[in-house]
Amino acid sequence: MPAPDRRAALRALLADREVDALLVTDLVNVRYLTGFTGSNAALLVHVDGDAASRFCTDGRYRAQAAVQVPDLERVEDRASALALAAAAAVDRLGFESDAVTVDAHAALDAAAQGVALVRTPGLVQGLRAVKDPDEVEALRVACAVADTALAGLLADGGLVPGRTERDVALDLETRMRRLGAQGPAFDTIVAAGPHSAVPHHRPTDAGLRAGDLVKMDFGALVDGYHSDITRTVVLGPAADWQRELHALVAAAQRAGRAALAPGADVVAVDAAARDVCVDAGRGEEFLHGLGHGIGLQIHEAPALARTGTGTLAAGMAVTVEPGVYLEGRGGVRIEDTLVVRDGEPELLTRTTRELLEV
Repeated sequence: MPAPDRRAALRALLADREVDALLVTDLVNVRYLTGFTGSNAALLVHVDGDAASRFCTDGRYRAQAAVQVPDLERVEDRASALALAAAAAVDRLGFESDAVTVDAHAALDAAAQGVALVRTPGLVQGLRAVKDPDEVEALRVACAVADTALAGLLADGGLVPGRTERDVALDLETRMRRLGAQGPAFDTIVAAGPHSAVPHHRPTDAGLRAGDLVKMDFGALVDGYHSDITRTVVLGPAADWQRELHALVAAAQRAGRAALAPGADVVAVDAAARDVCVDAGRGEEFLHGLGHGIGLQIHEAPALARTGTGTLAAGMAVTVEPGVYLEGRGGVRIEDTLVVRDGEPELLTRTTRELLEV
């Protein structure tokens, strides 16, 4: 969907909120609506159309903005949001209250010179939740990069006793960069042995040991879009408890993937996977939500969780990542990135979910 079409979709929401314009200050949302990738910008989306809308950045990005935002009037000011608020010339100005601090709101209020500021959180995020074909293709590429990096790591014997968690994480990230990624989608998690029972363990200089569960949660950043995959392997032959734990999580993950469908309640999707673990007596060791939306940010709407709200729609990109964690022993998480479709969900991460003994 071209940026002008995205702004047109946003205007319909502004009319419903009875505001004359929206001041967009979240840089991710600015990128979504304009294509601009710099570090300082704001956007005024006016209900009367692009002719009345304005984009603002500072002089450092003059040439970049001319290329990336050729279809809007451009303003230069270091204080981008304040400059647009001061020149808005509207009665009711919406602002992203979920992205504006108390102090920033006070400054906006002063700059707007009597214009009524209206809280309008989450409007652009709601549009971003459903991906267009170009966004899905970027996600496909990002997922393929992560899959290929892991395949190379395994083929080259990158998981061996004595190698540190930190070494493995750096290896994965380097492979993704060499495959064309801008970088990792987030801080890579490599967790071995008892560390695998910590959902968001940070890699250390601890060495991998024979018999360890090794959990790897990582992703690639490609054209601004993030992938996310987790696989848990065993160094050497698996013990019975490790096989049972992996099989349980794999069953929960299958149930979660099968529940993805347009119109499905996000809480019900979480429950479909969680109930598998509860029935096995492991519900208390499933410590987080089932998954999350993914796109220009690694975590975005919707949230597949007991605390989530809303329903799924075709075109939403989400993760499904159940995990069961036995404190002091080890844990298993299996995660894929998928796109909700009218039929079967589209699986973007392709690495096998079978237990690998390496």
